[in-house]
Amino acid sequence: MDNAEIVYLALGSNLGDRLANLEATLAALPPVVKVLERSPVYETPPWGVTDQPAFLNMVLKGESHLAPAALLAHLKHLETGLGRLPSIQYGPRLIDIDILFYGSLVLETPELSIPHPHLHERAFVLVPLADLAAEFIHPLLGKPVRQLLAAVDTTGVKRYG
Repeated sequence: MDNAEIVYLALGSNLGDRLANLEATLAALPPVVKVLERSPVYETPPWGVTDQPAFLNMVLKGESHLAPAALLAHLKHLETGLGRLPSIQYGPRLIDIDILFYGSLVLETPELSIPHPHLHERAFVLVPLADLAAEFIHPLLGKPVRQLLAAVDTTGVKRYG
């Protein structure tokens, strides 16, 4: 893809058939996001609001021609199309798609922060991200993903299936 940007997206689900929700999301991303690689799926304890079912999480590496804001709008539309309903922050959800990295871009707008502002704190993101991009340097923190992963507690994050 000419002029396509490499993006890393995090996918999570803790309602319904969690694995089917992830697979449906992967199937719905092209052609807007061409999936290049996908991490294994991990089962992870809920984060933020802990009184809810466990999540299945994964990360994908893809390519997209969309600018960051357009990509975010597309992903939110996709979430709704796949059945996500409004909920409390960090609450249960059928599908959640987050932009982790958009190349080495650093972007801060009211709607979107790239890199994702909490990715370095979250084992459920860092474990699958390290499977794909252990040496990728976080453009704000200046550290590789593997070093960020080494600094978080991965208790409860286990490979699924």
